[in-house]
Amino acid sequence: MECTVRWHEGMSFVAETGSGHLVCMDGAPDAGGRNLAPRPMELLLAGTGGCTAFDIVLILKRGRHAVSGCEVKLQADRAETDPKVFTRINMHFVVTGKNLKPEAVERAVQLSAEKYCSASIMLGKTAAIDHSFEVVEA
Repeated sequence: MECTVRWHEGMSFVAETGSGHLVCMDGAPDAGGRNLAPRPMELLLAGTGGCTAFDIVLILKRGRHAVSGCEVKLQADRAETDPKVFTRINMHFVVTGKNLKPEAVERAVQLSAEKYCSASIMLGKTAAIDHSFEVVEA
């Protein structure tokens, strides 16, 4: 995997991923940024949410469950001093589908958390990660 990050201006940066996509990042105004794009740590949290939601949808689809939606709401705390790593992350999944069994969703969440989601497993080295979910009938 590769990525190139280039300083643009002020405190904004543009990342070009190995797959050829561009992602903008910016800093807070008090750090010289203009608040025009997400902060790098916000993208790290968003990427973790995307990674685990991807796993859950894929696991449910492979199990032939009628999943039609998946949302993960993440809340994180960071250390007070540098390096301001994540210390706690709460992930709440809202999974929508037809006749979805809570046991199947729980198993998908567990498999993502313990086996498949590289991002959350890596962040789990510094942060306590909690998972919860709800199932919504489509």
